[in-house]
Amino acid sequence: MDLRINGFDYRRVTVADGVTLNVAVGGSGPAIVLLHGFPQTHLMWRHVAADLAADHTVICPDLRGYGDSDKPLDPDGDGYAKRTMAADVVALAAALGHQRFALAGHDRGALVAFRAGLDHPEVISHLALLDVVPTLDTWEVLHGTSAAVAFHLYLMAQPPGLPEALIGGSPDAFFGHFLDVWTRDPEAMPADVRAEYLRASREAVTSIVADYRASAGVDVAHDTADREAGNQLRVPVTVLQQDWGAALGYDAAAVWRAWAPDLEHRTVTCGHFMAEEAPAEVVRALRALLAR
Repeated sequence: MDLRINGFDYRRVTVADGVTLNVAVGGSGPAIVLLHGFPQTHLMWRHVAADLAADHTVICPDLRGYGDSDKPLDPDGDGYAKRTMAADVVALAAALGHQRFALAGHDRGALVAFRAGLDHPEVISHLALLDVVPTLDTWEVLHGTSAAVAFHLYLMAQPPGLPEALIGGSPDAFFGHFLDVWTRDPEAMPADVRAEYLRASREAVTSIVADYRASAGVDVAHDTADREAGNQLRVPVTVLQQDWGAALGYDAAAVWRAWAPDLEHRTVTCGHFMAEEAPAEVVRALRALLAR
């Protein structure tokens, strides 16, 4: 990997049997972990991380299955459950000396962060979730032709074989589609950064599909169990998202409030990749969250 977050140290940290994560660490002070989304790597946090490192220890891993982290096979279907990936994050922070930390996630990373908040409330102090709704709610709000915006969820939910073959046949076209259509400010994602995202995704087709496939199976089961048990996030939560509620016909803030009683919900006007398109806005929201 040639591109790095300026001023950050890079290391590899073992978080589970046979799973080592690539992680960038910078700054000093209270810890905050930043989790990237699809189809990206930890590099998406480069602007936000540099700012927060002025007074925080900032930890930016590539999730398992992404970037330069390990990509274990998933024979039993649990290897990319958000519960498993959340346990990776907790183990990573502990290995770096942090038994309690704030956590922010974007897109797929936000789903991992959501699960970490439910499964490890004693470890997570604050939670920021960027441009998602929980997995269970995602499937419930997709209806009719408007659900075409999420065609990739349905594609990668199929049994092993077909999605991997279709995406692997033209990975740059597939992953590049999302980098293009989800961006409102193309200049926010320079050519070298975009090329790095494509390189990393091209080399991770099988594991990326496994991550998404889990969200049509085991992740739904875990969310359903928590909803039925009345489990909620017990920490201060900030949600930043595009106006998906208006686009798909649901009350996004209400969906989140059911899970997060201590909620700050904000609608943004930038595109999906807000940490790159509007880093100052994201930093302000994170600093306000950390002060709660």
